[in-house]
Amino acid sequence: MNVSLLQPDLYWHDPVANRAMLEERIFSLPESTDLIVLPEMFTTGFTMDAAAVAEPMNLTTFRWLKQMAAQTGAVVTGSYVVQEKDSRNAVSPTGRKFFNRLIWMQPDGQFDTYDKRHLFRMAGEDTIYTAGTHRIVKVWKGWRICPLVCYDLRFPVWSRNTQAAPSLFDFDLLLYVANWPAARRNAWNVLLQARAIENLSYVVGVNRVGRDGNGHPYSGDSAVIDYKGEVLFRQSDIETVHQQTLLLDELRAFRATFPANLDADSFTISH
Repeated sequence: MNVSLLQPDLYWHDPVANRAMLEERIFSLPESTDLIVLPEMFTTGFTMDAAAVAEPMNLTTFRWLKQMAAQTGAVVTGSYVVQEKDSRNAVSPTGRKFFNRLIWMQPDGQFDTYDKRHLFRMAGEDTIYTAGTHRIVKVWKGWRICPLVCYDLRFPVWSRNTQAAPSLFDFDLLLYVANWPAARRNAWNVLLQARAIENLSYVVGVNRVGRDGNGHPYSGDSAVIDYKGEVLFRQSDIETVHQQTLLLDELRAFRATFPANLDADSFTISH
């Protein structure tokens, strides 16, 4: 499977500019691709001003993702700020009406969503956004893929390859879309490798570069890690578009010869 990583410098709170910039880069990909991965909050940068930038589902950014997927023949995924109404068809008065929502958009228009589970309390994300309660695993081109968002990377239980039977895996590829600041880049780099090793899985992490509207710098460090924890690709500090081919047969062969999953501890996750 060919995976395309887009590591941009995002325009602050400017969805129109960000969609135009990303569209140009998507259509400039040198090779055909199966999966296009955008950063967290790719229309705005990581913001707590949700009310100023949120979109209802099925409006501009959602339709843009649908168009990009249809025209490229690839899944396109990334997160942006989504607003929903409550069950009374009115905006919730509690303020917990916004989601840091990843969209998984297929070329045929079928889609799924994942709402970020772990909200970054140090920035007050947990007071603005509503946390997700379940993760998704999508099957695409024979691969099982689990997309997660940024701070989720720090929590190995949520990221764990749990199996219905001891020899089976939930996923073959773990994705993280992020706005992960440069001040904590070492944690990003180390944890991406850890998630690959413990899950016997490929891991792809896509981050941004530049400086956001709050003055926080981002170093990128978008990466592709194989199932042994080896870095196949990592790029720091500059805007990057990278394509990487992942090999499912090699992953399966390694799992067969090194079945550490058979000794994993069983557990359940409460919601």
